Amino acid sequence: MLYAFSVVLVFILFSILFVWGSMFLSSLLRPHNPGKEKSIVYECGEDPVGGGWVQYNIRFYIIAVIFIIFDVEVIFIYPVATVFKKMIGEGMGHYVLAELLVFVLILLGGLAYVWKKDDLSWIKSIREE
Repeated sequence: MLYAFSVVLVFILFSILFVWGSMFLSSLLRPHNPGKEKSIVYECGEDPVGGGWVQYNIRFYIIAVIFIIFDVEVIFIYPVATVFKKMIGEGMGHYVLAELLVFVLILLGGLAYVWKKDDLSWIKSIREE
């Protein structure tokens, strides 16, 4: 049992040594000539305008996270769809279809919840309470 832990320790030490060695070797081989133009922020070939601390609206992030969540959940449907024909041949097609429908209903429930909370609109109106 101690041998198994020693193998892990050797791999950890080798990885640390590899990272440090790569960084040291790259610091020796790379050119070092700093300048004013090299120290500015580079964004897609455009010269920076304004400050670097621009505050974005949080709704952009919320919609992006909602998209990623639903996108990843839809990816889980693909393996079921690929083996669905095989499951029909084994007599389990109705079970798989019911399970997939429950999964889709849960996704639709989440979408309805997000829609009801009005988190899918880009511009929210100010509501009077």
